[in-house]
Amino acid sequence: MARSNYLFTSESVSEGHPDKVCDRISDAVLDLYLSADPFARVACETLTTTNKIVLAGEVRGPASITKEKIEETARNAVREIGYEQAGFHWKHADVEVLLHAQSADIAQGVDAAGNKDEGAGDQGIMFGYACTETDVLMPAPIIYAHRILKRMAEDRHSGKRPEFEPDAKSQVTLRYEGGKPVGVTSVVVSTQHKEHVSQPELRELVRAYVKEVLPEGWFPSEEEFYVNPTGKFVIGGPDGDAGLTGRKIIVDTYGGAAPHGGGAFSGKDPTKVDRSAAYAARYVAKNVVAAGLADRCTLQLSYAIGVSKPLSIYVDLHGTGKVDEAAIELAIPRVIDLSPRGIREHLQLNRPIYTRTSSYGHFGRIPEADGGFSWEKTDLAEKLKAEIR
Repeated sequence: MARSNYLFTSESVSEGHPDKVCDRISDAVLDLYLSADPFARVACETLTTTNKIVLAGEVRGPASITKEKIEETARNAVREIGYEQAGFHWKHADVEVLLHAQSADIAQGVDAAGNKDEGAGDQGIMFGYACTETDVLMPAPIIYAHRILKRMAEDRHSGKRPEFEPDAKSQVTLRYEGGKPVGVTSVVVSTQHKEHVSQPELRELVRAYVKEVLPEGWFPSEEEFYVNPTGKFVIGGPDGDAGLTGRKIIVDTYGGAAPHGGGAFSGKDPTKVDRSAAYAARYVAKNVVAAGLADRCTLQLSYAIGVSKPLSIYVDLHGTGKVDEAAIELAIPRVIDLSPRGIREHLQLNRPIYTRTSSYGHFGRIPEADGGFSWEKTDLAEKLKAEIR
């Protein structure tokens, strides 16, 4: 039997965290290609360290996307984050572009040809999850951790809080009783800051954002409110620690509250089921919960490279279901085509909508007018109910 009383913790990292800088650059390069050709193929990996940016991977797209444009895109991504520091500066960093043409062996498995539909870009398992803990049907710890850093970044960008620098991390621990969150037991925020800012001053600046984000009365005790617990944090970002694309997959998804298939998202075009099928799994799981069929839903999909249909669909309602899991598993293929092509077309993923996903979570966001975060819509809920009841 699942435990009902426990503590659970999730963390987030800001857009200026070294790994998130890399995610941002990789997704910006992806958007560059999709802006020129909606069917471009991109698998872009980025590494950053002290005043160095290296891009590697494979692409297939128009010749108009030159190395110079890719370098400019990388620099603009860093500039938009806000890095103008001696050890990492958008203008002065050395940028190496090592992207090459997509493997013909991979292309033949993915491309549609004759009677063969478009296949998955790789084998793998993908998970989606939703629950009723928050208004966006996401686990509460990761949502609060994201929102604290997002608010701090917004005020840094606006100039309201010039004391903050781009690199930051947060961690929120919630107490659950009867399987539901009832309070916060601890909060950790570590943020890069200007040299002149004292630790007591920084603590009070951060306090305001934590109190703004958490529900009334949920602020932890002073002993459990940690701000830069190691002390001064002036050297940060890629100058303080190397960054790589795809190293924050739990931050990107459910904060550890649900399984993860292991594949990263950023820098991958939507033929890569690591990304598109994970988005589809979240979309379906969220619609199961939005339809009132369960309070919690975990969905697993699996794929084989070059094969269009998912090999398996698995649903777990964690004992909260109003209907049988098997009934939902049978209904899902009747309301959405989960082939790579079906997912791309249903969620309209062949658009330059990915840079914005690179920080503060790919899930629990608000669907946008231009198609961003389309997988967060709940427009499948009524169709699912109709298929089951």
